[in-house]
Amino acid sequence: MKTIIKFGLLTLALVLVGTSFTTSEEAVGNESSTIIWTGTKVTGEHTGTLDFKTVAWKFDEAGTLISANFIVDMTSIKNTDLDKEPAAKLVGHLNSADFFNTAVYPTAEFKTTSVKSIGDGEYEITGDMTIKETTESLTFNANVTNDGHMKHCTATVTIDRSKSDVRYGSGSFFDGLGDKMIYDDFVLEIDIKKH
Repeated sequence: MKTIIKFGLLTLALVLVGTSFTTSEEAVGNESSTIIWTGTKVTGEHTGTLDFKTVAWKFDEAGTLISANFIVDMTSIKNTDLDKEPAAKLVGHLNSADFFNTAVYPTAEFKTTSVKSIGDGEYEITGDMTIKETTESLTFNANVTNDGHMKHCTATVTIDRSKSDVRYGSGSFFDGLGDKMIYDDFVLEIDIKKH
């Protein structure tokens, strides 16, 4: 189970930096932003949460998204699908050098390099994702809607942990793992609300 959590990364989630609807930026509290991570292995999956350290989705005067930066607090990782003791064991393993080594690398960061509108509030976002000591290009789609008095931004981000040298249980680095193998891709479900 500890193995599962290649999740990790999350990095994420991932990761983001401030949020505003003009060219200025303002902080977004954790109460209005969430990251749910899912890591899978041959025998199942684990899920949990991560907190943003900062998140900044920036919009121009016309309300068009122009950047989506974020920083994820990797030390905030939690597991939500296991009982207390196994969950603590898994989280401890994810925090260890086997995975994200959060004592040395407490954050993961995403910096936007381009944003492309693809219509109906959908955007293709590309940027540099830094996890541990590795920075890789990452592209994902995000949806931005106006929910009355607030902007609501959601995105599903898939991260390949092997690109950040997170090797534990990875078939990209080790042979013969059988049902002990943990898949390299983990998924972050990002949800941000800005009043």
